[in-house]
This record gives sequence, structure tokens and C-alpha cells, in this order.
Amino acid sequence: MGKQQHHHKLTKLELLRRIIFITLGAVLVSVALEIFLVPNKIIDGGIVGISIIVSHLTGLPLGIFLFLLNVPFLIIGYKQIGKTFAISTLYGVTVMSIGTTLLHPVDPLTYSTFLAPVVGGVLLGIGVGLVIRFGGSLDGTEIVAILFSKKMPFSVGEVVMFMNLFILGSAGFVFSWDSAMYSLIAYYIAFKMIDVTIEGFDESKAVWIISEDAREVGDAIMSRLGRGVTYLHGEGGFTGGTKRVIFCVITRLEEAKLKSIVQELDPAAFLAVGNIHDVKGGRFKKRDIH
Repeated sequence: MGKQQHHHKLTKLELLRRIIFITLGAVLVSVALEIFLVPNKIIDGGIVGISIIVSHLTGLPLGIFLFLLNVPFLIIGYKQIGKTFAISTLYGVTVMSIGTTLLHPVDPLTYSTFLAPVVGGVLLGIGVGLVIRFGGSLDGTEIVAILFSKKMPFSVGEVVMFMNLFILGSAGFVFSWDSAMYSLIAYYIAFKMIDVTIEGFDESKAVWIISEDAREVGDAIMSRLGRGVTYLHGEGGFTGGTKRVIFCVITRLEEAKLKSIVQELDPAAFLAVGNIHDVKGGRFKKRDIH
């Protein structure tokens, strides 16, 4: 019999870290909504957008709908997303709902049609990104999309995009078409900020180099960039000849220097650079450059 896989339990420190950052993320979203977006009739996509519209039409507090509309999807998607994710999401949604309720009486910081969607979008994106980065979510539409995509020929991303276009378009009928367009700006900024928050500013890049002077190029990367390299053995599809492939991981700021090293030593080298979201283990720590 094979070894039984045990579910990794969070340590107390990891749990505390997760609680702190999900709380911070949910509070930032509450501030973005109540201090910048909602008073200026700007909405977000997903359940948050539906909640803002329903809250406006009924005159009831936004926090009630943020909670009530998210919880059913959490229950439906519990099996799809796992216990830890579901609990983290429930906690995040609860903090966000309470936060918006407490902040509702506070006056908005700006009525500027430029500042409201920009600052609101940035805060919203950072908040949502933090919650996702630490294992939760603030919006049930992703769970809906996962369930829908299993039964329909659309990807999760396509379902989310279609739903959000419908929700953001609804803002035009409920508020005004100006509101719908400002909402689109805020949504786009938030979308970009979520990526930055999840990946971090120090974004890592994976590099593959195929060169006739692989050893010389590899040595230069190690001595001049302070990065470790791994040599992989490949075979040319057309020629059938053996090739040595250099693989290394660098940060975004080191990309230009790496390209100049390769260009200088072997202008004919094949170079491919790709974004990677996370780097764990190995020897990714940068060494001193001599």
C-alpha cells in the first residue's frame, strides 16, 4: 500500500499571517467601495457589482447584499474549492460586509470623476489581490464560473468576463452611461492591480537560452548577474543534433542586463523569457557579484 497523503495543516504563524492579510485586503475593499466608488455611482464586476445595484434600488445597506449574495455560492462551491478556501472566503466576505456597513456614514474623500475610479480601482485591486494571495476570495462569481465551465464549452475566464460585461453594462441603465464607463475604468485598474499584488512587484522571469557557447554564457550569468543556472540537454527537432539549454530564473529588473550578456557572447543564441508567478526552494537567492 502507498503512503497516505496527509493534508498540510497551517501552523499558528501561517494562520495568523493569513488572517491579518485577508482582514487588511477586505478592509481596503470596503474603503474603496464606500469612500470612493459607491458614492460616485461607480460599480465593480461580479457579486460586488450586483450588490451595489441592488443596494441602490432597494435603499438597504450594501453590506447586507455583499454577504447574502456571496454565501449561497460558497455553499454550492464548497466541494469544488475545498474547506480552507471556503472558510478563508467566508471570513473575507464577512469582514468586507461589516467594513462597508461601518464606513457607510463616512463622507467620500472625492467626487472627482477622475480620482474616484482611479484611486478606488487601485485600492480595490490591492485588497482583492491580498485576499486571493492569502488563500481566499471576495466574490462568488468565480465559483459560479467554475461550476458553469464544467457544463458549458467556455473557460472560467470567459464566463467571468461575460458576467462582468453584463453587470457593468447594467450600471448604464441603473445609474447613467457615464457611470458605466467610469466603472469600466475602475474595473480595468482593479484587474491590473490584482495581478501586481498577487505576483508582487519583484516579478520573476524564467529564461531559456540555447547557445553553441552555453558554458561561456552560463558562467557569465553566474559571475555578472549572481544567478545560478541549470544546464538541460535538448535535441534539435530539425537537425537531430544535441543542444545544451541554459535555464535560469531572474527578476524583471535583471532582464535587460541578461539580454546584453547573451547578445555580447553569442548574438545567434536562441533566447526565450517568460513570466512566472512564484519561485520556491532551490538556489534562487542572489549571490554577490564580483
